[in-house]
Amino acid sequence: MTTASETTTRKPGGARVHVQRFGTFLSNMVMPNIPAFIAWGIITALFIAEGPIPNKDIASMVGPMITYLLPLLLANTGGRLVYGVRGGVVGTIAAMGVIVGTDIPMFIGAMVMGPLGGYLMKLVDRIWEGKIKAGFEMLVNNFSAGILGFVLAIGGFFGIAPLVEGLSKALESGVNWLVSVHLLPLVSILVEPGKVLFLNNAINHGVFTPIGTLESQQAGKSILFLIETNPGPGAGILLAWAIFGLGAARAAAPGAFIIQFFGGIHEIYFPYVLMKPILIIGAVLGGMTGVAVNVAFQTGLRAPAAPGSVFAIFAQAPVSSMFGIALAIVAAAAVSFTFTAIVLRSSRRRDIAAGNAGDLAGAVAQTEANKGKSSSVLGGLVQEGEHDTGDAQGDATDRLVRNIVFACDAGMGSSAMGASVLRNKMKKAGVEGVTVTNQAISNLDGTADLVITQQQLTDRAKGQSPDSVHVSVDNFMNSPKYDEVVELVKSQTQQNTPEDVKK
Repeated sequence: MTTASETTTRKPGGARVHVQRFGTFLSNMVMPNIPAFIAWGIITALFIAEGPIPNKDIASMVGPMITYLLPLLLANTGGRLVYGVRGGVVGTIAAMGVIVGTDIPMFIGAMVMGPLGGYLMKLVDRIWEGKIKAGFEMLVNNFSAGILGFVLAIGGFFGIAPLVEGLSKALESGVNWLVSVHLLPLVSILVEPGKVLFLNNAINHGVFTPIGTLESQQAGKSILFLIETNPGPGAGILLAWAIFGLGAARAAAPGAFIIQFFGGIHEIYFPYVLMKPILIIGAVLGGMTGVAVNVAFQTGLRAPAAPGSVFAIFAQAPVSSMFGIALAIVAAAAVSFTFTAIVLRSSRRRDIAAGNAGDLAGAVAQTEANKGKSSSVLGGLVQEGEHDTGDAQGDATDRLVRNIVFACDAGMGSSAMGASVLRNKMKKAGVEGVTVTNQAISNLDGTADLVITQQQLTDRAKGQSPDSVHVSVDNFMNSPKYDEVVELVKSQTQQNTPEDVKK
């Protein structure tokens, strides 16, 4: 079993790290804008001429939203991820070049030009950093960003737009060819292992979402939105573990099924596959079955379903596709369940004889290492605090803690939950004068007195905020380290005068 210290200090291979970061970056660029895709899908479904409530005036928003709004949101988010507000502004200007320079919605082009504009703006600012005379800062900053945006927009119009348009059409043609020769189910051979390892974000948000959105604009729906998000393969695996598994893995499987199937958090079933890697075959077979059924019934979604919850999927499904989608989910779950059940039953005696009741904690650690990040949901599967590292009491006694920051990859999901939990603990303990916030690791600026991260992310957090006290936890939702932090802050509050606390 992998220990906490091994998991924290081990450095994965360079290629895998780059792929993980690329997948995380794509996810961070697309996920905040999923509500806009959903809004566009609802307007399209309801108010176009073929919809249940046709309205020509409202439907006039459909074209501008997919042509301008959605790509510009992606570009702005990508630029901000690289270089804050200035990067977002320049990236958005640059994206206009590729948007106007093509006849198709330019999602891929926006996802290229946004980060590129932010990166180049960052390089340009470094040229005269500290060299601008006082009083001319705003002038230089505004004109440098405007000129760079202008150059990138022109370059995108004449150079990048034709290339990206050709790439988009090639990808679309490839998908259409797979559909025409009835080979689209083979995509699951790449998608399902990618989900369990680390490529799901790059595949889903980098390929399926932009190409699927183009297809949805033309046909009113796209099957690509159903390939990675189908909860059936994972649901079948978890149900089989709940019935035929052993030990802690079996006990946790029913709760994991609810979170995966209804909550859409697919990563919760990854440890179950890693405990018995042969189960990846079951996931692939289940995924292929689901895709085959969707192809047979010609189903699709109007817009991306995020997260991959059965509720989100049916919310974006046209009425004509609902039966086929439901059958695809059930069929995928049945196939993966059958394969997993056979494997678990055939290895049951051997596992019992070997005293192996399912190394769930080790599999959780391996999943988090593969994903390049930690997960509060996964951590909840194992005993709380089993992998927690760092001693808040011992490490922070010399520093007055008044500003606590929870940090994760995106700064929106698990860190927000952790911050909420700690704030409630502080309130119950009667601790005042302490701020508890959450943010992305990339936004740490060194002002935090204490930074709490999940263990796979602590080294990155230390690099961003080296002077802060760092506490590593396994599970943001409920860690024993929180009680130590509360006691530390409470003792410091009692030891210092009100004037000291204010400082």
